[in-house]
Amino acid sequence: MTSEFTISVHALVLLNRKQTTVSSEVIAENVCTNPARIRKVMARLKKAGLVETKEGLDGGYHFIQNPASVTLKMVAEALDESFVSASWRSGAPNMKCLIASGMNDVLSQIYENLNECCRNYLDGITIADIDGQIFSTQCVKTAPQ
Repeated sequence: MTSEFTISVHALVLLNRKQTTVSSEVIAENVCTNPARIRKVMARLKKAGLVETKEGLDGGYHFIQNPASVTLKMVAEALDESFVSASWRSGAPNMKCLIASGMNDVLSQIYENLNECCRNYLDGITIADIDGQIFSTQCVKTAPQ
């Protein structure tokens, strides 16, 4: 999982709570990253129809969906997120040994099955759920300014 997923969920919960247009600078400060990184991630969320943008001096991003309908699976799909992958594969398909030539395909299928399990799990968690977990704690913090 990449940090883009974390940034996206954080930003969407913030935008949901604020219920107004928020600049990339304000989002970046809250997420603890830089505005350029926020803009890169938010462009993908905009393309997926999760946020709208506003140009100009008071421009930024606005969450346009029902937070109870936006699942973390939708966020992951907007980012084309893969949860389980391997940067290196053993063996080679052209080798005579069945283990060496077959391992890549078998493990690739296992990784895809694990990714599907992750997507299914995330399909049951919404932006509203995350917001609720944050704001329903015993030690309620003030809403972000």
